[in-house]
Amino acid sequence: MKNTVLTLLQQKQNEDKITMLTAYDYTTAAIIDECGVNSILVGDSLGMVMLGYENTLPVTMEDMIHHTAAVSRGARNAFIVADMPFMSYQASVEQAVQNAGRLIKEGGANAVKLEGGAEVCEQIRAIVNASVPVVAHLGLTPQSVNVFGGFKVQGKSREKAEKLIKDALLIQEAGACAVVLEGIPAKLAEIITKKLYIPTIGIGAGNACDGQVLVYQDMLGLTNGSAPKFVKRFADVGAVMRQGINAYINETKSGEFPSEEYTYSVSEDIIRELSGEEE
Repeated sequence: MKNTVLTLLQQKQNEDKITMLTAYDYTTAAIIDECGVNSILVGDSLGMVMLGYENTLPVTMEDMIHHTAAVSRGARNAFIVADMPFMSYQASVEQAVQNAGRLIKEGGANAVKLEGGAEVCEQIRAIVNASVPVVAHLGLTPQSVNVFGGFKVQGKSREKAEKLIKDALLIQEAGACAVVLEGIPAKLAEIITKKLYIPTIGIGAGNACDGQVLVYQDMLGLTNGSAPKFVKRFADVGAVMRQGINAYINETKSGEFPSEEYTYSVSEDIIRELSGEEE
């Protein structure tokens, strides 16, 4: 069954946790969708995990459309959310609506996601009025990395916590269908979740949120270096890949691969004719 805005809302009402993972290509999206994940986020995190950038800021609309289209071809049932990249919605409301529309028309997304609270409510309202569902994003918003001075936990002071609660209510009023809460204290996320009737999706925000999202490369052990504190590694796919690649290299160099079972045959008579051998 196709996951939609309404089914995700019903999950919150039924206290049925929402599952969300990132995907950026057809093959991965098809596997994730087959497993029954409720939602796939085509995150601008692709800038780091797919394109090798230091952060999400260089990601373009063309990048997002390209990867979202691949994911939408691979996933039949998951609710596909596409990130609006840095400076694709901040300059004007008109710009925001046009770019959101591109992610739906050209990318095949079911909803778009943008970062920010009160300052983007006008954009959220206009995008929703254009019949495009919007997922909001509060807390540690990666596109604000230069303002925050790095990837740091947000909402730890009373003033900042109160602002996050206020922003959550404002984006809900503006028409957001869900909100991602990233890098905030678990108890604060719990308060926000209880105050909202729209679902909250946590990433580094504790288990009281209505659902969880992780970057699939992080949770499968495909990224190098240390992962954020909130990442649990559910499998070490990176180790399996390295093992397989090393085995391929060794067998190719030794001549063991390809063995006869991996090759095609032809009549010996034809081979003798081609090689010029006489009967």
